[in-house]
Parts: sequence; structure tokens; C-alpha cells
Amino acid sequence: MPALNLSVPVAVIGAGAMGAGIAQVAAQAGHPVKLYDNRPGAAAQAIDGIDRQLGRVVEKGKLCAEARAAIVARLQPAESIDALADSGLVIEAIVENLEVKRGLLRQLEALCGKDCILASNTSSLSITSLAAGLEHPGRVVGMHFFNPAPLMALVEIVSGLATDPSLAECLYETANAWGKQPVHTKSTPGFIVNRVARPFYAESLRLLQEGAADCATLDALMRDAGGFRMGAFELTDLIGHDVNYAVTCSVFDAYYGDFRFQPSLIQKELVDAGRLGRKTGRGFYDYAEGAERPQPVELASTAIVDTCVVEGSLGVAEALVQRLADAGVTIVRRDGNGLLRVGDAVLALSDGRLASQRAGEDGLANLVLLDLALDYAKATRLGVSWAAHTSDVARDQAVALLQRAGLNVSPLADIPGLAVLRTVAMLANEGADAVLQGVGTAADIDLAMRAGVNYPQGPLAWADAIGLPAVLRTLDNLQAAYGEERYRPSLLLRRRVAEGRNFHD
Repeated sequence: MPALNLSVPVAVIGAGAMGAGIAQVAAQAGHPVKLYDNRPGAAAQAIDGIDRQLGRVVEKGKLCAEARAAIVARLQPAESIDALADSGLVIEAIVENLEVKRGLLRQLEALCGKDCILASNTSSLSITSLAAGLEHPGRVVGMHFFNPAPLMALVEIVSGLATDPSLAECLYETANAWGKQPVHTKSTPGFIVNRVARPFYAESLRLLQEGAADCATLDALMRDAGGFRMGAFELTDLIGHDVNYAVTCSVFDAYYGDFRFQPSLIQKELVDAGRLGRKTGRGFYDYAEGAERPQPVELASTAIVDTCVVEGSLGVAEALVQRLADAGVTIVRRDGNGLLRVGDAVLALSDGRLASQRAGEDGLANLVLLDLALDYAKATRLGVSWAAHTSDVARDQAVALLQRAGLNVSPLADIPGLAVLRTVAMLANEGADAVLQGVGTAADIDLAMRAGVNYPQGPLAWADAIGLPAVLRTLDNLQAAYGEERYRPSLLLRRRVAEGRNFHD
């Protein structure tokens, strides 16, 4: 089905931040929009707020005054729910409560015409459950916007068991016409984004709990090496630990306690203490006026290194060799298994094993492991760990070499998979399982993670770039190190490696 015609009236129920944002998006696209809230005056106040917000956009020169006036003119507060009867699309954005939403949908089914599409902006509830009990459950579709709706590009179009596929396609095309980036997904816990994103928080929380590094260092590695806009600790402080922890618990419970989604005791402590992040003034960081922000730990070396030996290909990290050459380091190439040698030190990309374990198994003295970077040509920081018997001299030489490439070097304890690598491997693994289970296509999952949570690259495309055998090896080694199902590789990942194919082939 094509997108809804702009003459079709759209109704939004719930005049909070999300509901008002969705109403603004529909009105900006050209639809007449009615906004309803059961709190007297709330809808009118929300429209006034939209008007003021658009006024600021006009002041910045990004919107003309006439366009602002036209958008606001298309917004109308509804005095009662009965005023929504002529709508062609109703989007509910009320409290995340299954029974309350079900009651509203039953009311709307009786009120609105049979061709009216009933959409829910739920972020966590089952569309199948919401539609159950309706006379025509096929007309219920999930239309999950991300906050703030006028700015965030992603919309998850969620199909329940009974959802009419043509209506899901209509809303997909409608969201596209509204200037959004829609993806199709089916009604499973967390849909795409809230499911696939869990490892981003979980791995940093586990690294902190295991003493791998402090919050500031781990956040800096995710930003400066991984290319993420924020690290897990500053992001959860921004989201609010009550919200983030509740979502994790919801997904964990919905998947019958699957250990991949296990909530963090560290985060629970923050919630129990009322340290919810920015909104309470304290979370992982202190936001009180004058509070000093902790800085990431960095290693420094005064060693002089002018030459390094590259044995074989460094694969995804080959750009690091070019950076060293550009900095005046003499590069000596020879056959080998992807190692860098400088002085007494041997440098290698992490494969998910402990540094001490790998040093012993591969016979590598003075081993220093390097973490993953999104782009080794542009990264400003890199995480490292080293084996227990690596000498101080060798470690110093390794740090000096990385400094020659212009990198800040942050230490991690000898933990499997380091920080960025294990996080990206787990994100890709969760994305792979979502594809395997028909939650979404590889293209939709990558788009959802880029547009919905601003990942620098879709996790499946990132895994393709790293090389699926390397990702599988990392996960196998993580699972062996921890002895936990948490790190079990997806069957789809194993299958693609066996076939010699990538996720996007």
C-alpha cells in the first residue's frame, strides 16, 4: 500500500514529550492533526510548546515564518476522544501499561471507522498482546518513534501476529514520506533497537565490575576508538538509570532469563541509591556544580622507537601501519601471522583470549594486545593489555610506538576481548540472532542501530568489515574464558563463516 494521503486526518493520543513530537512530525509532513490527552488543557499546552519550539527554528533561519504558521494551523487540540472518530490513523503514545493500552484500543476500534489504522508507539509491549481481543486485530501496528521524535530519524514498524501486512507497509511508506527512516520488525521483546543495543551497556558494565578500567577510561575508548558518540556510562547517566535498568530487566524477563540480557548489579545499586544520572545530579559521574569530571587513564613513554617489523597482514588494522609510516617510522615487512614487533615487544590485535593465555599458547614473549578501533586511520585512542610476564621495557616500547602514530594509549586489565572488540562482537552477535529469528533483515538492523541510537556503523556491516571468522573466534574465546552462554555465537554467524559469506552478501 502507498503512504497515507496528506488529506487523511491523523490523531495522536498522549500530549507528553513523545506524543507532542509525533504530532509535530505528522503536521510538518502536511496532515491535519488532532492531539488528545485526558488531562484538561494538556493538548493545547503541547501545541503551544510546539509553536515556541518552531519559533526558535525560525530564529535560526532553518524555517520560514509562513511554514511555522502553516504547521501550527494543522495542529488542533481535541476536547474529547470522540473528536477523533474521523481519523484515518490514530497513534497512541500513552503510559507503557498493557491493560491501559488495550482498553484504549478497544475504545478506538468502536469509535473509528473500519479503515482507520490503529498504531501504538510502545517501545516494549507486544503488539500481538495489544491487539488480542479486538474484533479486527489486523488493524493494529506498532509505530515506534524515538525521542525526540522531530529529530530522531528511525521509526520501527512493528507487526504483531495478526497485523495486516498491507497496513504495515502503508505505515512504512507513510513514515518514509514524513522524512523518517523506517524499518520493518516483528513483535518480539525489544523489537530491534532495544534488543540489539543491550550488549553496548552490558559489556562496559561487566568490564567495570571486573576492574578492567574506570568509567572515564572505558567511555573514552568507546568514543575515541569505537567511534560511538558516548560511552555506556555517560549515556546511561543521560538516559536515566531507572529507565535503562527497567528496559534491561524487561528484555531479560521476556527472554526467560537468557543470560545474554542479564541486568547489572552495579546499575541496580545506582537505582537503589537514587543515583539516576543527570536528572538527579549523580550517577556514574557527579553532575553537581563545580564537580570535576574524571579523565581517562593514559600511558606515557619516553622510549625512542624508529623501526617496527610487520609480520603478515594486520587485517582491519592495516591503516595503523600507514600511520606509523607517515610518522617517520621505518616499516620492515615479512611473512607472518599478523604481528607487530618493536624492540622487545610483540603487538597483536586481540582475538578474545587473555593476553597471558595467548602468550603461553602461541609462544609470544612480551605480548601486548591491541583493542579494536572503528577506523585505525582516524582513531585518537587505543586500548591495550599485556601478558603477566611482559616486561616493563617491552610495554614501554609498545606504548612509544603507538604514540608515534598519534594515539593516546589507555590500559586495560588482562581481560578477554578488551573493550571495543568484545562490545562490537556482541552487538553483531545479537544482530545476527535477530536476523536468524526473522526480527528484521540485516539491512534493517544496521539502519535501525545507526538511525535509532547513532551507532557509527551498523553492527552487522562492522562485523563484515572485521571479518566474520575473526568475530566468531572472538566470541568462541570469550565463551571459553567465561564458561557462560552469554557469549555463545549465533548459529547464523557460524553458518555464514562455514559458507564463506558475509551478513550482507
